[in-house]
Amino acid sequence: MNPLKSIKGTIIAGIILAIVIIFLLGTAGAINTWELYVWIHVLVGITWIGLLYYFNFVQVPGVGAALADADNGGPGPAAINKYVAPRALLWFRHAAWLTWLTGAMALEAMHTAPGSGFVAAFTFAEGYQIIGMGAWLGTIMLFNVWVLIWPNQQKILGMKEATAEQIAKAKIVALMASRTNTMLSIPMILGMTAQGHGLPF
Repeated sequence: MNPLKSIKGTIIAGIILAIVIIFLLGTAGAINTWELYVWIHVLVGITWIGLLYYFNFVQVPGVGAALADADNGGPGPAAINKYVAPRALLWFRHAAWLTWLTGAMALEAMHTAPGSGFVAAFTFAEGYQIIGMGAWLGTIMLFNVWVLIWPNQQKILGMKEATAEQIAKAKIVALMASRTNTMLSIPMILGMTAQGHGLPF
């Protein structure tokens, strides 16, 4: 049985390979919850931001090109909107909240002083300003996914009843929220990486 023939098998094989590598490199002898949460946070975060970039760099221009091609007898955007977009949006919105949740768990695990790492980050406590900035931007992005992008995409894709005027407005709101998230992702990722490595300059 080849695990690469299914996405589930591929993911399970990847997890098993990572565990084998951990044992080959030498375990720490105890569970490192901070690294565990960060590892999961990065995995689901890659899914979230990867899909965000896919929508902005591939799907939106692709649908635009398909719409233009439809006038010349092309297939139009129906296949993308019916088969690809709903599945991508499912992974996208659930990866968003899982990224936020595992990030909150990582903030708690990294905090060694009395109190809460989550609170320290969101209040920009000493030593938490950079990760706090990233956490705030991630929170704004999560809000945009669930409050602006997803409800409007449901109208655009015909999952919710909407008039032509409502769909036209939904397209603008969803696009602007998605572009805002793409813009915010750049400094947000800086906050995630700079916490452990320092700012670039």
